[in-house]
This record gives sequence, structure tokens and C-alpha cells, in this order.
Amino acid sequence: MTLLLSRGDLEALLEPEACVGALRDGFRDAESVAIAGQRVRTELPFPGTATALIPGLLPGIPAYTVKVNAKFPAARPALRGVICLHSGTDGELLALLDSATVTAWRTGLAAALGTHLLAGPGEAVGVIGAGAQAELTVRGLATLRPCSALFVHDTSADRAAEFAARHGGQVLSSAAEVAAAADVVVSATWSRKPLLSLADTRAGQHFTSLGVDEPGKAELASDLLDAALLVVDDRELAAAVGVLRSADAILGEVVRSEHPGRTSDTDRTVYAPVGLPWQDLALAWTAYGRAVREGVGRRVDLLG
Repeated sequence: MTLLLSRGDLEALLEPEACVGALRDGFRDAESVAIAGQRVRTELPFPGTATALIPGLLPGIPAYTVKVNAKFPAARPALRGVICLHSGTDGELLALLDSATVTAWRTGLAAALGTHLLAGPGEAVGVIGAGAQAELTVRGLATLRPCSALFVHDTSADRAAEFAARHGGQVLSSAAEVAAAADVVVSATWSRKPLLSLADTRAGQHFTSLGVDEPGKAELASDLLDAALLVVDDRELAAAVGVLRSADAILGEVVRSEHPGRTSDTDRTVYAPVGLPWQDLALAWTAYGRAVREGVGRRVDLLG
């Protein structure tokens, strides 16, 4: 029997604090798995792309994930697909999970962890792109550090206003205004031209860029990346999708204290993750375990 977990099921099962803990453990341990995760992306003869992430593996979890997504930027939601959770013992399909929800949670909360580990002591947070990933990043940050003020910009004024209202923030009219006001800036957009350059920033700021998961996307200009300590989640994948220079470290090295991360309150730091297959497993396994314990979801026999 396969457990079906919808968006509503997952939002009832997942909790930011527990998920951040699972992701922190994953960053610490994932590199000990000998099989590297793969990201396979292809254009489609439609106005979108398809991406598969395989296999999601972590030490100590007797299962793996395969994720298949379609991205159609004009659609809402733009990301649609499934995550297949398979038994590592016999390949049984344990669960099918809504990938848009898991992706938003794992991307946003991994970003919150990376932001917390690399940012300085400043408490003013800025958001550029008020979508689901930024929503989860802000929620995750709230479990990790204080936030004294929140500034929001989005190309949709209504979406920015709704985001600000949910979190007690203030809407600003441009990305540059957000950077001028905030100590920590999170960008989560589809932009293919830089939204911020070095001249828009000041010493000591931190920037997390979630819009680097596909070739051609670029939220931060090359002069800003060159001036900052640049941390990614995987060097090879970051290079493959077009992060504009070689990384100084990966987040796993920071989590394991193999790299110091920020060393001064005046350092500029950037976290530019592309998203890794094991992150899907970390959250899918968390949700599946709780769903089994609490009887959430619907079971179907796909072989019947």
C-alpha cells in the first residue's frame, strides 16, 4: 500500500523547528553517502521545463526519494509534481507526496539555516520575492534568531502586501530599497538579470539567493558575489546551473565547523543553494513517519 500525502496533509504534518533539525543533520552527514545525487533538467515542447532529482539518500534512513517536477512560470503554483518515497529494502513505493509543498519547505528552511549560520548579528530582514519559498525562510528564521523588522518587495503589490501583513512587515518599492533597509536579505525570484549589485549593499550584510536553481537565473551581480564570502550547498551542481564564480565553501563544511563561515561583522556573505535530492528525503521521511503514527493521508494499492 502507498500513502498519498497532499499539500494539506503535509502542512499539517510538517513543523519548521523539526524540519530545520532534520536538514541540519543532513548537511552534517549527507557527504558520507557514496552515491552522489543527480539533477536532470530538460526543456519541454510546452511553456515549461521538467526536472528530476535522484536519488535522495541519507545515512540512517532506510529509504530513498525520486522527485519529478514540472515548472511553468505563468501557472499558480508554478511548480507541480510528486516525490516518490521508496523503501531501500525492496523498492516498495511507501508514499507519494506533493512536491511543491516539500520543495517549498525544504528550500525555505534550508535557506533559513544557511542564512542563520552565515549572517551577522543584525536583526532586520528583507525579502525580495514574496512567494512560498520566502514564506518558509521567514518562518524558519523565526525559530533560529530574532527579527526586529521585516521589509518586503515583490513585482506583485498585492502579494507583497499580503506577505507583509502575515508577518508584520513593511512593503518597499524596489529590491534596492530592501537592501538599504535590511541586514539580512533573502531573494526568491525568477529573475534572469541581477536585482542587486555591490553598490546596493554595505559591509556586514548577508544575502541568500534562492533563484539560482536553473541555468540563466541571476539575482546577484558578479561584483557582489566577488566581494562576498560565497557559500553553496554543492560545488558541482552550483557550477552546473551557473553560479557566477567558484564557491568559498559548502554549507556542510560550515555545519561541521570545517569552515568558519563569517569571520567578521564587516564581511559580506552570500548563500546560493541549488537544492539537493537528500533534502527531499529529509522532509519526506519526517512527514511519512508522522503520518504513519497519526493516521494521516490516504492509502492506495497501485498494484491492485
